[in-house]
Amino acid sequence: MKGNRSAVWLLVGVLVGFGLPVFALIGTVFALVLSTTQLADRGGSSVDKATHLSGPKSGPAVALLDIVGPIVSGKKPVFETESMAAAGNIVPLISKISQSADTKALVLRVNSPGGSVVGSDEIYNALQGMEKPIVVLMQEVAASGAYYISMAATHIVVNPNTLTGSIGVIGQFPNAAELMDKIGFQMTTIKSGKSKDIGNPFRPMDDEEKAIFQDIIDETYGRFVGIVAGGRKLSEERVRELADGRVYTGQRALEMGLVDALGYEGDAVSKAAELAGIEGEPRLIHFKEEAGVFEMLVGSKGSALWALPGLTYNQIYRLMTPSLEFLWKP
Repeated sequence: MKGNRSAVWLLVGVLVGFGLPVFALIGTVFALVLSTTQLADRGGSSVDKATHLSGPKSGPAVALLDIVGPIVSGKKPVFETESMAAAGNIVPLISKISQSADTKALVLRVNSPGGSVVGSDEIYNALQGMEKPIVVLMQEVAASGAYYISMAATHIVVNPNTLTGSIGVIGQFPNAAELMDKIGFQMTTIKSGKSKDIGNPFRPMDDEEKAIFQDIIDETYGRFVGIVAGGRKLSEERVRELADGRVYTGQRALEMGLVDALGYEGDAVSKAAELAGIEGEPRLIHFKEEAGVFEMLVGSKGSALWALPGLTYNQIYRLMTPSLEFLWKP
């Protein structure tokens, strides 16, 4: 009898010993899911923040705002660790800068190959609505959609070695038909019209479908050319001569009238202060979103143990989803 009781208590002890860590892990996962669900409602980050960088503690200020990584529409996904310029996160920051009484000018630091047509236009439109001087500082790359949003600037400063330009539109459509044939996979499509599944990755695109999308590309390209012509005060004919999709160094872009000056961050800040009529050293503040709980856990490089190697969510989505992009794809 005593032996049976001892065995039972031993079993209970084993279950408790193994069970407590399991319950603790479940509780941790639940808390993480709850926190990231709440963050998703706010776009994956906590409140936005203006950080004082240099200069006087009060008075007229020049704001810094960063456009880093591929441009996407909507808000940055909570579990995405790749750097990206999500219009849904950036536009509210632009609005806050616009409404800030102390902020007299904006320096937009751009380091992006471009991306979403819609996302680029949303950011450009928000900048256009700002009644304050905007100085764009182009860094490593400011191409395609990143150049598009730069057209809202009062003045553009570029490093001599920056890669910029790439004025144009690209649409890419995966074709996995031969791969599917090799593995014996077939997709049956029922559609209401012959053009309903244009871009279907399980079959080749025919010439008529390519012509339809070429018309769309040409229309979007024309809009891009018009934005550049207005922003740089060039004729559309001249812009079309330059807008064959190639990138230019900052030095070449200056010679062709695509930017205003060569320089560095200090030059951009000084120009912004000058345009805003700020005398003396300006107060410099940086507008950004603070990292949310999930971002702090995984880090900006996605280095957590549970971060999957290889392609990120954003890269997979862009690879598999037909779309139009203002994107430089070297």
